[in-house]
Amino acid sequence: MTDAERIEFGDFQTPPALARQVVGLLRSKGLTPKAVLEPTCGLGAFVEASLEGFSTAAVVALDINADYVRKTAALDRLPLTQARLSCRVANFFAENWIETVRALPKPLLVIGNPPWVTASGLGAIGSTNTPDKSNFQQRRGLDALTGKSNFDVAEWMLLKLLEAAGGDPVVVAMLVKTSVARRVLSHLWSTGAPVQDVAMFRFDAAAQFGVSADACLFYCQMGRRHSLECSIAALDNPDVPIGRVGWRDGTLVSDPVAYDQNCTLLMGPIDTPVVRWRSGVKHDCSAVMEFDRVEGGFLLNGRGERVELEPEYVYPLLKSTDLAHARCTTVRKWLLVTQGRPGEDTSVISARAPKTWSYLREHGDQLDGRRSSIYRNRPRFSVFGVGPYTFSPWKVAISGLHKKLAFSVVGPIEDRPVVFDDTCYHLSFQSPEAARYAAELLNDDRSRALLSSLIFWDAKRPITVETLQRLDLKRVAALTGGIDTLDSLPGGVDRGSMAHQSTFAF
Repeated sequence: MTDAERIEFGDFQTPPALARQVVGLLRSKGLTPKAVLEPTCGLGAFVEASLEGFSTAAVVALDINADYVRKTAALDRLPLTQARLSCRVANFFAENWIETVRALPKPLLVIGNPPWVTASGLGAIGSTNTPDKSNFQQRRGLDALTGKSNFDVAEWMLLKLLEAAGGDPVVVAMLVKTSVARRVLSHLWSTGAPVQDVAMFRFDAAAQFGVSADACLFYCQMGRRHSLECSIAALDNPDVPIGRVGWRDGTLVSDPVAYDQNCTLLMGPIDTPVVRWRSGVKHDCSAVMEFDRVEGGFLLNGRGERVELEPEYVYPLLKSTDLAHARCTTVRKWLLVTQGRPGEDTSVISARAPKTWSYLREHGDQLDGRRSSIYRNRPRFSVFGVGPYTFSPWKVAISGLHKKLAFSVVGPIEDRPVVFDDTCYHLSFQSPEAARYAAELLNDDRSRALLSSLIFWDAKRPITVETLQRLDLKRVAALTGGIDTLDSLPGGVDRGSMAHQSTFAF
């Protein structure tokens, strides 16, 4: 199999020792299936382990790769199989899983290692071996356009299998990324699916597959009772709990106990936030839009070109790494911000800053070639994540990528408001007193405990606007006796515009 084919099919074959370990764990939980289904059998590690571990179960193995199916079928000649194995070529995405699952005797075990690939990853190599491209997570608007609607193929597969199981006595035990397991859990719990028992058993994906990802054995038993918590343990030590996730108030939480203790600090359904979290500027062309400042006061872009621009559209830039390391009083980068609000006509730059306009036109091919669909049908050279709040002089900011809650107060640098890249989030204020007070509330132990209970630190971007916005600063202030002070804070929106920003010289 070529590297491209391995990517296309998410082909990471399960080591036989890992397959036997998983089957041993299932046996220790008292599982005695009448049938075992392996829907993506590959070279048959789980098939062989199931034939050995469940000595009376019929084993059904499917795969899209005919060569894999032939090799797996040869396991039927091994001792103790007693002609219990049936294999066939099947395309997972074309299979009628409701019919397949319901035709097998119960209790049924569905076991395996589904492909470790995303829908966008398949699209990038032009694969036709894909699930239905509908927005099955029901993302809306900008979320769907900017990639939040992308999904792991394994997530789609697990949901199809669990949907086919319905309320029948079926256990699904799959090796997946922990992020996939959580999204599947969220779907099951949000739809009221009959989840009887669920658990995650973490293992070292780098050691087993050479993949840098947090991974687990996702164990889900469907039945009549409902469980709203999921235990977490290590696959190597499954009897020692190391954590728990739960379903609370329509949300998956990483620490049910901390959530229950601090949930009174959540925004209510009709509450209006005092200030609103915003993401940084999105431009998708750092080689053109970001600069170093070099000796002589000139700017150097990512292409190594020395650039001279008017100051009006250039702002000091902080990135996630800067915030994570509390580097907030000096900057390494400067950013060209072409708009003061989404959709603003950029052609005005030609009159107000002709050098800047000439520079943009000179690099127009690169800017026009930005692939994200959010730039379609927008003014040329558009950016996103901008509004009056972008140009407020004082902010409280945090990195969305780093694995810690570190809120920093950020003020002007060289008399210019600081802007952030789109991996950062910020609140905006008109005064340093307001920003410092908001940071004090955010750094309160109770605030941090609640936010931590909503964050999964192994996620690619653990901190999000949606999570941050759930904390009600008014409620935190009430606990500290500062509610009157909070009410008097300037709002999060700067009523100025780019035209009103102070100028400066390089």
